[in-house]
Amino acid sequence: MGPYRKLWFTLIAVLAVTFSLLGYYGTEVYRQAPPIPTQVASADGTVLFTGDDILDGQTAWQSVGGMQLGSIWGHGAYQAPDWSADWLHRELTAWLDLAAQQQHGTGYAALAGPQQAALRQALKAEYRANRADPASGVLTVSPLRAQAMAQTATYYRELFSDAPHLQRSREHFAMKENTLPSAERRDKLTQFFFWTAWAAATER
Repeated sequence: MGPYRKLWFTLIAVLAVTFSLLGYYGTEVYRQAPPIPTQVASADGTVLFTGDDILDGQTAWQSVGGMQLGSIWGHGAYQAPDWSADWLHRELTAWLDLAAQQQHGTGYAALAGPQQAALRQALKAEYRANRADPASGVLTVSPLRAQAMAQTATYYRELFSDAPHLQRSREHFAMKENTLPSAERRDKLTQFFFWTAWAAATER
């Protein structure tokens, strides 16, 4: 072993450093993982769903292929959408339209430029702010956002069912008809998708 003694020590040192780095960054990933709220509630006190519902939704997503059917946070297949980004885009669009109707009595697209800019600023403040209570774990959303979430969830419930008007979308995404047959599991799936979008957009 004499001639190879230094090589063995070098190998051991490299392995020790490598596994130390893996352990450190593995711990950091776990420590900085997005929190799962104990509840998601509207500001009026209505509980929309719970952390268990989010986890059940994750299981529902995994049951239809998980990252083989679209992606979450950019990790997965690319035939179907990145569900976190897709949900966020659809929810933001719904929020802008709802806010425009509420404040101006018309859709967002019909507003003048300054009015649209003001709503975009309000949207940024709404979606960047972290409204999860670190003590209770409850995430509170505004009534307007709760409406936008409900509208967005309807699309996904229909997409993962056999709704005829979304058949071409399913074909484009390489999804089978009635991808998730259980209506209850489709509900949970939308709650998981919401959480991934919230975690991606909120400053933590």
